[in-house]
Amino acid sequence: MKPLKNNYKTIVFCCCASLSTLQSAYAFDLINTENNSLNANLELAAGAFYSDKNYLYDSDRNGAHWLEGYAKYGLSGQHKINSDAAVYGALSGITSGTFADGDAAGFTTGKERDTDLEELFIGVKYKNLDLSVGRQSLIIGDGFLINGDALNLGQGLSDDDFDFDRGGAYWLAAKKAFDQTFVAKLGAEQGFRSDVFWLKSDNKAQAEIELAGLNLEYVADYGTFGLMHLKGLDVNRAYAQALGLTYRDGQKTTSIRYQGSAGVDPLFLSAEFVTQEQGDATGKNANAWYLEAGWTFDKVVWSPSINVRYTALEAGYDPLFFGFNRGYGTWFQGEVAANYAGLFGSDTDIFHVGIKAQPTANVSVGAVFFNFTKTARKSGSLDSQELDFYVEWAVNDNLMISPVIGFFKPEHSARTGGSQLNDSQLNTYAQVIAVASF
Repeated sequence: MKPLKNNYKTIVFCCCASLSTLQSAYAFDLINTENNSLNANLELAAGAFYSDKNYLYDSDRNGAHWLEGYAKYGLSGQHKINSDAAVYGALSGITSGTFADGDAAGFTTGKERDTDLEELFIGVKYKNLDLSVGRQSLIIGDGFLINGDALNLGQGLSDDDFDFDRGGAYWLAAKKAFDQTFVAKLGAEQGFRSDVFWLKSDNKAQAEIELAGLNLEYVADYGTFGLMHLKGLDVNRAYAQALGLTYRDGQKTTSIRYQGSAGVDPLFLSAEFVTQEQGDATGKNANAWYLEAGWTFDKVVWSPSINVRYTALEAGYDPLFFGFNRGYGTWFQGEVAANYAGLFGSDTDIFHVGIKAQPTANVSVGAVFFNFTKTARKSGSLDSQELDFYVEWAVNDNLMISPVIGFFKPEHSARTGGSQLNDSQLNTYAQVIAVASF
């Protein structure tokens, strides 16, 4: 196995963007009666990527171009028992792959091909109680800690002893379901509600962690307040040791958060504070927090908005299953930085500004800027800046296309402690993503 223990302890947290804000579910009705429904679902996603520079474990020093894709297909349905109760479930498979060079950090080689089970779960709803069990994804709050099991590495870091290959489609995050779950949701859309859950990952790059959690929320017109506690229960010992993640066994994570408008419609506020006690012999604590404010000029043409956020992530902080949630920059802060360059949700302070506008009803345009400081235990070796421009185009009810062009400037190359190979010059990065649901 390649020497990962020091660097990969951070690298492992970089799961690719789940595209959750780009994907709208669409289903073909096989059965649709008053009490029964059965739907056939198909989701296709493809991406083309280019990076002028290479990072970390990429053996190619001349830039990278690659393709990713997946197809998710299956059935979902519900049986209504009476006005208060229903049984529901889903079964889906997924086929994914990465082609050409593989990604710019070397996590994939371009040779990944895989077909596997994605979802298999059943649930029951009774009034305000919802119980489900099986293989499914789970998102809590803003996705700052739990946003599905979406880290999809390929063959780049695998060897005869350790196999991290999850089928490629690294950026697209083809697989998102936890291997085993039990989830209990209680409460209505307003007022107090809660989630009690147990999750087990079969993702080797996450050391196959098992954890339990309790999430409490108060939902009001002016925003949602949340309190969550997580407890790590077990890990795959061999992979945890190789990745430096043994502290996840017994790890305790507590967060408090708020998101809403505070009763002022154009205003957006979001904040979260997380404290962790690692489960290994050191028992070291690590904190993370962010504060964000935004304003939408809804009386102005194109309804432009601006968001400003400051994030502080201590060294040793474990972001667990964070992922792409409400748009570019959450919680992959920088397309290059957070996917390839090693700024993977830990050990950095980040100042972010995002602007967005909507020229037409089905087209949004935006730009996001990130300034990374106090990186690599405040040594500054990964300090950098990134500016990304993007478009989100809803072509029709079934197709979304999103091109991105980005510019990433590290202050150091790999020779002086950074992660960009060859030099520290400006990297030009481009991608275009298409997602279709039928």
